[in-house]
Amino acid sequence: MTMPGQPAKQGPRSLDPHLRRYAARTAGMTASEIRALFAVASRPEVVSLAGGMPHLAALPLESLSAEIGQLVATEGLVALQYGSAHGVPLLREQICDVMAMEGINGHPDDVVVTVGSQMGLDMVTRIFCDPGDVVIAEGPSYVGALGSFTAYQAHVVHVQMDADGLVPSLLREALEACRRAGQRVKFLYTIPNFHNPAGVTLAVARRAEILEICRSYGVLVVEDNPYGLLGFDGQTYPALRSMDPDNVVYLGSFSKTFAAGLRVGWVLAPHAVREKLVLAAESATLCPPTLNQMIVSRYLATQDWKGQIKTYREAYRERRDAAISALEQHMPQGSTWNIPDGGFYVWVTVPEGIDSKAMLPRAVTARVAYASGTGFYADGFGSRQLRISYCYPTPERIREGVRRLANVIEEEMQLHATFGATPGRRLSGPQTPSPDTA
Repeated sequence: MTMPGQPAKQGPRSLDPHLRRYAARTAGMTASEIRALFAVASRPEVVSLAGGMPHLAALPLESLSAEIGQLVATEGLVALQYGSAHGVPLLREQICDVMAMEGINGHPDDVVVTVGSQMGLDMVTRIFCDPGDVVIAEGPSYVGALGSFTAYQAHVVHVQMDADGLVPSLLREALEACRRAGQRVKFLYTIPNFHNPAGVTLAVARRAEILEICRSYGVLVVEDNPYGLLGFDGQTYPALRSMDPDNVVYLGSFSKTFAAGLRVGWVLAPHAVREKLVLAAESATLCPPTLNQMIVSRYLATQDWKGQIKTYREAYRERRDAAISALEQHMPQGSTWNIPDGGFYVWVTVPEGIDSKAMLPRAVTARVAYASGTGFYADGFGSRQLRISYCYPTPERIREGVRRLANVIEEEMQLHATFGATPGRRLSGPQTPSPDTA
């Protein structure tokens, strides 16, 4: 009891004086798995197999520099001005030409240009999901998508994949379970081609079945396809959007096939959805950067962008081969991994008893970094998994990084054999995205 004239007792002071002011939806936000270690992991002596950064050295930088200078000199008054939230009209037409390579017959009016496909994910979630709604997603799934779903207080239900991608029977079971529980499923979020992080591709034979299942349950499909043109054999798969235009929202990006730093992506939506996306874009950014859009448009108009994609494919195939050969040579018994036929990632399962998240600081000390598996699940699973990104380092660095990683795993196995397993720690929710987990 406080006596008259005595100051009131103060409770324990929070490290964050604004803690009580935050919206409830911030409670599930957790930092990227290696963000705290990223300053160390980005040092040149550390081989980073963590981030999905494209191989920009393959770009024709001198030619691009000249084109960008010419663009500013001749069209600078437009390029440096505000633009439309819908996006530059010429770029939207060119985007339709890009999507046509995967069988999509899109109209420029239904394309909304975004600041990277991450903005598209955020807008789609914002306009469709109320707190408590369910989003179905593959398990594992992309960190940035899980972060957006959590930010809008949606509940993520994972559906297992196999070597041929999302399993239709398990999708049907999940939707039926949600129906019985009275839960509202708003959409299926899927990365059908060269999945991030799992590296698998949805079998063509399954695509129509999955679309039919979603239609029968009244569920929208959100197709995220940043890697679709990066198949190592040059094959492109039919986009889900090409098979069901009225029930698929398609997300695309130039980050993996051109330049991630420009942050230019897009959403192709059914016409009725398009207007709400434009309104959402206006409230988020007013308009995407006009200069960046015009740079991409000039690149598509003046450069051999299809030839550039072929160059990327060859570079990434060489790096994939280096990663797989190093895994085969160095990884201890009990480890497994997939062999991707495109994209950026290998999904590795480590031996029983090893926790990839707990091991990460010791791996960085051994001068190698990766993305641990728990960040790719909304429910904290994935402690025995990790993602290796082979897109950025040279083949020699990849081989050395895998060798270092294998040594760390073997040391962990010895500790486990001596002292037993460390109790697993599960996250309360997915991480927010960052460049090291892209």
